[in-house]
Amino acid sequence: MEDNYEKYAIAVIIVFGAVIIGGLMAATIAFGDRSGFLFALGSATAAWIAGHAMLFDRPRFYGGLIVIATLMAIAATITLVT
Repeated sequence: MEDNYEKYAIAVIIVFGAVIIGGLMAATIAFGDRSGFLFALGSATAAWIAGHAMLFDRPRFYGGLIVIATLMAIAATITLVT
């Protein structure tokens, strides 16, 4: 396996943080759901920091942040749907 973590960290920051969670943030703003927006913002922040954790070769910290980002994105989706 290739040891170039920078490429994967940039992919995590851009794809997970910007595209997916950015769309969720836009949807919660459009529907006026403040708590959903804050969950999506927290998820984007955790995903953004996870990219840096991968850059600095901290796999456990990275894994924990990805779990947090995923759970917060799920919470934002649930508050948007209900």
